[in-house]
Formats: sequence, C-alpha cells, structure tokens
Amino acid sequence: MVHVPRRDGPPSVHHVAARAGVSLATVSNVLNHPERVADATAARVRAAITDLGYTPNRNARALASGSTRAIGLVVMSLRNSLFSDMVNGAQLAARERGLTLLITSSEDDLQAQGEHLAFLESARVSGILLAPMTQSREQVETTRRHGRPVVYVNFEPTEVDACSVVVDNEQAAFLATEHLIERGCRRIGFVSARAELQPVERRRAGVLRAVAAHPEVTLVDIDAGDIDPPGGTDAGARIAAMPANERPDGILGVTDLLAMAVVSELRAAGIRVPEDIPVSGCDHNSVAWGGAVPLTSVTMHGSEMGAAAVELMLAELDEDPADHVHRTVVLGSELVPRESTLGRAGAAEAAARTAPSDPRRTEA
Repeated sequence: MVHVPRRDGPPSVHHVAARAGVSLATVSNVLNHPERVADATAARVRAAITDLGYTPNRNARALASGSTRAIGLVVMSLRNSLFSDMVNGAQLAARERGLTLLITSSEDDLQAQGEHLAFLESARVSGILLAPMTQSREQVETTRRHGRPVVYVNFEPTEVDACSVVVDNEQAAFLATEHLIERGCRRIGFVSARAELQPVERRRAGVLRAVAAHPEVTLVDIDAGDIDPPGGTDAGARIAAMPANERPDGILGVTDLLAMAVVSELRAAGIRVPEDIPVSGCDHNSVAWGGAVPLTSVTMHGSEMGAAAVELMLAELDEDPADHVHRTVVLGSELVPRESTLGRAGAAEAAARTAPSDPRRTEA
C-alpha cells in the first residue's frame, strides 16, 4: 500500500510518488535522470506531476548538486540599449538550451558589481557572464576560485585569462571618423571622457588611426567630464561658444548620448546640424535616437554578443578545466548613417541602399 501524505501546502515530491505509485527515488530519476526509468513508469510520474501541479524545488536541487540550470549576467547599465540588446540575445540563447538567465545591473559601480557576483554565486548559478567597463580581476578570480567560470562581454580582459566576446570598438570609431572625413570635415572634435574605460580607450585609438591617415585633418579633443548627456550638454555649449574659425567642423561623440546632447546644444545656439557641423555617435544606443536630428552611429551587435557569450559559457562548462582554452570572439561593426551627418535627403537615400547588418566574427 502506498502511503499518501497529508496535503497542507503545495504538492511535494512525496505527493507525486504517492499519486504515481512509485518510490521517491523513481520520481527523482524522472526529474534528473529520465534515461534510468522505463517509459511507462516515467509517463505515469509525469502525469502525476501535471495532475498535482507539482514544481520541483530548484533551490533544494541546487544545494544538493552545487549548481543550477541557470547562468548569471551582470551588465554595467540597462539604460544603454547595447546592454539591453545583450540581455535579450543572451536570454534567447540560454532559453534555447534549457537554461535560465538571472540578470543584474551594477550601474557602473564596482562595489555593486561585486555584490551582484556574490548574489549570483549564492543562487548557485553554473557560470556568470560579466559586462564591465573596467578591469575586475579580484572579483573575477574570487568567483572562479569558487568553481564558477566567468565569460566577459563587451570587454577584453588583460589581467586575467578568460573567454570574452567583444565588438571591435577601435574599428567602430575609425569608421565613424572616416565618415566625417568623407563628408568634408577637416577639424574633427572628439567629445569623450573617462579615458580609463576600455571602450573609450579603444574608440580613441580608432579616431587617431583615421586622423593619422589624412594629414590634412586635425583632431580637437573635447573633455566632456562624463559619458552621459550632462557632459555632452556642457561640451556642446563650449563648442558653440568657440569662434567660428576655431570651431570643429565635425563632431564625434564617444557615446551616442554625448553626441545627442551636443546636437541639441548646437541647434539651440543656431548652428545647423549637419549643414554647419555634422555630428556622429559611436555606440548605437537607441535611447539617443529620439532627438530632433536622427543620429549617425555605428552598430554594436549587442544581441549577437550576448548569444555568443552563452555559447562560450556552455563550451567552458562542457569541457574539462584542464583542457579548456580561453577564446576571444570579436564582432565587426558597420556605420549607420542618418540625418546628423547626411541631412534628410541623404539619410533617406542611404537607408534605401543599406543591406541588413551581418556581424563579421573573428576568434583568437
């Protein structure tokens, strides 16, 4: 006779075993190792699970096994659509592989990032995808010592050996600068800040490479103080106040938010964009696309980065740590010209001939 336990709350594994007429071990095998159970018995257990509305206690299973069918993702900020796209790509890729994605945002705070990593460890995730802006060696090494691999996203680590997926930020800025030069700009203002951030550093390298290829072009560095809109507002006001013969004749913002704020300030001062000064952004942030002048920018392929990071994580989890070789996946960038550099007619023409974006991938 099968003993039926009292039902004072949600159904438990005991209720499932009683309903199906099997042992607790058999229910456990159906949930965790179905290949060990005869098809007819497994079908009876699944029917009992459905009838009772039973949900496995994933926390208990995580404590027993040391990990879950979940991975974590810590992004720098969800206010930038690059990171939102990254979350979307990672989530879709994880779901296709039967994984749950736990998402946190550090808001560019290193201490908060460390707290999120600790939280994800406590949730027994199998591994963590990390999208920082600066080196995080101590935090990452602690996480890895605890047995959880870390894959970097939108950041190439130089202080630790780890898998990573990045967009070619140097090439992105090079393309945007070349575009301004092609539009006739010869005195290019580079509006940036926080040079210690890896994407900023690499975009600056791209700007310098483009300028170096054109001896007739000069670079004007404009420190915005920060990479968010207030910095662009201040930089735009300073540019507008310059004498016309000293003012840059083309502007590249290291972020789209900076560039958008510069456009607003220039227009407020009666300076036309793009007729007087073409302006481009550099990180394809859709948050910045709502201004009066649609902004030229460069694709970042956030969704593809997120999906590729999940692939790297699964490969690392599937391999013996002693055999695993860390890899870096690099995605290419494409210019997306809009009204801020081409004007309305030129932007419409460019949009009509633009093919769907297809990121080029290289691995190292």
